[in-house]
Amino acid sequence: MSHSSPEKPGDKTGTTHFGFRDVPTGEKQKLVGQVFSSVAGKYDLMNDLMSLGVHRVWKRYFVGTAQVKRGDRVLDLAGGTGDIALLLRDRVGDAGSIVLGDINGEMLRVGRDRMTDMGKVAGFEYVQMNAEKLPFPDGSFDLVTIAFGLRNVTDKDAALREMHRVLKVGGQARVLEFSEVKADWFKPIYDFHSFKVLPQLGKLFANDSDSYQYLAESIRKHPPQDELKAMMQEAGFARCDYRNLSGGIVAIHTGYKV
Repeated sequence: MSHSSPEKPGDKTGTTHFGFRDVPTGEKQKLVGQVFSSVAGKYDLMNDLMSLGVHRVWKRYFVGTAQVKRGDRVLDLAGGTGDIALLLRDRVGDAGSIVLGDINGEMLRVGRDRMTDMGKVAGFEYVQMNAEKLPFPDGSFDLVTIAFGLRNVTDKDAALREMHRVLKVGGQARVLEFSEVKADWFKPIYDFHSFKVLPQLGKLFANDSDSYQYLAESIRKHPPQDELKAMMQEAGFARCDYRNLSGGIVAIHTGYKV
């Protein structure tokens, strides 16, 4: 099953979606960048408000079920605020290392400052990078993770191919992302929260309703569970699978390099 996207990878002349708006493909990265520069300082607070604190549980489960051991080298993409990297730290131990990659320098800075404040310095590297063109040789990592970041990437297929490329054989890729809610009774409640409550919270706590409107819209435009699984298979991953959490509000997708 192939996945068709509105533009060919690398084709900067077409259009793509920025939330519910169509924008020139070449501009999406800049627009997403503005959103995350805008929300960086309040990002953790907003995640708590968006998910009623549940994002912390999702992230712990995501890391707790990852295939990772002491001494492993891990790449956490869109890892700006350091949540996932921090949880992974104990699992890779002192011999392991974690690279936090984020396209947004502002988010990386917030994450690094936060880690430094907590005295967590050893074993972390911070690299500003684009998920579509990773600056690492083939087979560099035992585990590649991306939590709540894939939906903001312009060319998701390219990002998945890159995740596959930089993994060692036997390595695992894991994607934690908002997905498609499964229960019909819950959909209207979820939509109300996303499109009415969330932008208001953004206005109230971050003085920025537009960015949160975009975040809600970007969730709806993200490929649902089976489509993302097919995209991972297309990118070269084997044994692809997913698990819904909280009724499909989020899903964890897993694939291996064999």
